[in-house]
Amino acid sequence: MSELFANHVYPHGQEVEYPPDKDGRSAVWRMTSEEKKALNTSYEETWNDFRQAAEAHRQVRKYVQGYIKPGLTMIDICERLEQASRSLINENKLEAGLAFPTGCSLNNCAAHYTPNAGDKTVLQYDDVCKIDFGTHINGRIIDSAFTVSFNPKYDRLLEAVRDATNTGIKNAGIDVRLCDIGEIIQETMESYEVEIDGKTYQVRAIRNLSGHSIGQYRIHAGKTVPIVKGGDQTRMEEGEVFAIETFGSTGKGIVHDDMDCSHYMKNFDLANSHVNLRLPRAKRLLHLITENFGTLAFCRRWIDRLGETKYLMALKNLCDSGVVDAYPPLCDIRGCYTAQFEHTIILRPDCKEVVSRGDDY
Repeated sequence: MSELFANHVYPHGQEVEYPPDKDGRSAVWRMTSEEKKALNTSYEETWNDFRQAAEAHRQVRKYVQGYIKPGLTMIDICERLEQASRSLINENKLEAGLAFPTGCSLNNCAAHYTPNAGDKTVLQYDDVCKIDFGTHINGRIIDSAFTVSFNPKYDRLLEAVRDATNTGIKNAGIDVRLCDIGEIIQETMESYEVEIDGKTYQVRAIRNLSGHSIGQYRIHAGKTVPIVKGGDQTRMEEGEVFAIETFGSTGKGIVHDDMDCSHYMKNFDLANSHVNLRLPRAKRLLHLITENFGTLAFCRRWIDRLGETKYLMALKNLCDSGVVDAYPPLCDIRGCYTAQFEHTIILRPDCKEVVSRGDDY
């Protein structure tokens, strides 16, 4: 990316005016306010990191959309994507690289599935696959996802979830209550019905999945953006960054842990705390995690890539001690289908920037 943009100034995402406030007053004044413009300029270096990561994300997903097809193994899909990301973003340990493992969750699995070594799963024509990957520059994370399907019978499901995500983005803004975004996302998504193999389903918003605020080197920074009615009345604030993501399902609309775990992440709150570990291999593994991933999420394939072997007992010890958290795949009922779309937005002082927006979605 740094060679493609020699001046190191990266393309802006989609810039839009904030929605009117609760009294219907326009927020267009923010785009003309000299004070807000000056404040925005003071953050420009930070915004530029996000934009560099976003441009890499756009180019990688264009590449992925060109090669992904039935018959490929999930490992091949993920490793080709990750290699492209590493090359394009010029991976450099914690300064630049992948922000979390590539999710390629299939069908009733909505999130947190990436293949471990030896997984021989092959993508099928009738699969619905969620491609969820992240890039970062200096810990400024782009979290963006899309859904791939090949059989047109799923088109309406994807349309419902894409529409719900765009509705959430449209209604997000400074001083907006998070619960209000969740309510309108649910209303949008659940207005859709889909017919699959002669049976009609209402698309359900998966109520125990949500969007979230993003911090530096912290994918979930504390605020939750629900995708159903109710919940947090906390407001969005100027300068914050959010992942607006929605999940729709033809099942029950609730997910549970299932299948082998592949995703892990160091506990952010314990990142600088001393943890008493008795197993030497656990201490060594923690050092490797800290050096290569910090508080960013990682997967077992990435530990394999670093040349580590026979580390599962040490990884379990780190999880049992609380210093590392495990994030197993999240699945709705068997036989249903789930879809996901997601973008990262910056609540700039002058306008809202959908920084990961591209020509594709």
